[in-house]
Amino acid sequence: MRRSHGPSGAGPARHHRHSLLAVPLGLIAVIVAVDLLSGPDVHLGPLLVVAPAITAAFAGPLVTGAVGVLAVAAQVVIGIFHGGLTTFNHEAQIIGLVLISTVVVVFRYAHERHERELAQVRLVADVVQSVLLRPLPARSGPLRMAAVYRASAAQARVGGDLYAAVRSRAGTRVLIGDVRGKGLDAVGDAALLLGAFRAAAHRDPPLPRLVAHLQNTVYWDTVEPADGGSASETFVTAAVLEIPDAEPVVRVISCGHPPPLLLRGGRAVPLTVRDPALPLGLGGDVSEDDYTAESFAFDPGDVLLLYTDGAVEARDAEGRFYPLAERVAGWREGDPRRLVDRVHADLLAHAGGALDDDVALIAVARTG
Repeated sequence: MRRSHGPSGAGPARHHRHSLLAVPLGLIAVIVAVDLLSGPDVHLGPLLVVAPAITAAFAGPLVTGAVGVLAVAAQVVIGIFHGGLTTFNHEAQIIGLVLISTVVVVFRYAHERHERELAQVRLVADVVQSVLLRPLPARSGPLRMAAVYRASAAQARVGGDLYAAVRSRAGTRVLIGDVRGKGLDAVGDAALLLGAFRAAAHRDPPLPRLVAHLQNTVYWDTVEPADGGSASETFVTAAVLEIPDAEPVVRVISCGHPPPLLLRGGRAVPLTVRDPALPLGLGGDVSEDDYTAESFAFDPGDVLLLYTDGAVEARDAEGRFYPLAERVAGWREGDPRRLVDRVHADLLAHAGGALDDDVALIAVARTG
């Protein structure tokens, strides 16, 4: 994940703000000139309030306050020219301009503080995402991989969907899952499952033993001691795949998760297991005997598309679900990166630019 380490656009942005400053300053000059030339019967001084108001749209509180002071000084000049500052009309205009300029500066300060806090939150979210959802390796043995993640919550970078890939001695293990619920609790559950997967998968245990370990990790974390050992309602739908280097197969254990799509020859075939397991976290403490991996052919040139339910439950304006299998079959896209990017863009277009659920996509292609 490439990150910017410096404000590369700070110089041009600062120059742009300085250029915009000519607008309120020009307005002050024009209003003063027209008011002085129009005689005592025309009062344009109250229009000076637009100068600090416009400045607040692009500058900070200090610059906005300076423009406000300049506007008040201009109102004083107008008052002196039209008969002195002791008249009730000019005193009211000056006081009103001071009060409004002060309010504008206060609101600009509050807005700038909110922007700083939001930037800090986004920075923390980026760090959390880089820790939880590490970028998948572009290559893993004979595989090429790519992933896309989009959280549904506004301004969010992370959510309850998760994915990971771990290189083992004989191949690659891939996990994709969806934590029930949203918010920080879902992020915590996702972190727990990803940590357990990464710690165990590289040791190359049999796939059923690995999934049993994930199940027990989630289950025992959700047990509430205060309730006498009863489990909470947290669970995770997940699909765990094992793709050996030396065999053209993929082994799948599905724990209540949507089946992966196998893209081959212009078709999108769902790899539906005959005996899906319960979602992780349900069913209590288990052993590897409770799981059976099912094998499917995965030949060179084939592409696997893994996804969470947000990708197939997104609706358009008429309430129609997104036809994922139909779309990807028609594209015949064999490059993982282009495939997930194209699905992501097409999904957003289908949903009108806003998603109601988190979405994670993984594409895995076997090379020759």
